[in-house]
Amino acid sequence: MDDYQRGLAQFRSMVGDDRIDALIARFGAVCPDFREEVVSVVGGRIWTRGGIDLKTRSLCSLCVLAALGRVNALKLNFEMALNNGATIEEIFEALFQVAAYAGFPAMWDALVSLEQVIAERERAPAA
Repeated sequence: MDDYQRGLAQFRSMVGDDRIDALIARFGAVCPDFREEVVSVVGGRIWTRGGIDLKTRSLCSLCVLAALGRVNALKLNFEMALNNGATIEEIFEALFQVAAYAGFPAMWDALVSLEQVIAERERAPAA
């Protein structure tokens, strides 16, 4: 299996069968090469590495994205973190690390994104 196929399978497991096609299409909507690189490198090489479990990898990702203010990726990674077994309480604790090192406004912005993700999950029909 090549990096793209491995990445697609990894993202499918973290995002869900019902949402993966739309996400992949969105990645490639403006620049198809972006889709190829994100799926191959991020999904196929980074998310599939050993050493730490997916929940820990998700919490690390949330902290970096929140500190950098990357709102679109942050919302997607909140979804993936919840799907990877992170609890809301664990996410809060990770975001307090962001507050300490990147500032409380970064945590606040992340909490606004998290609030949106939670609201969307509550509105989604049960599978």
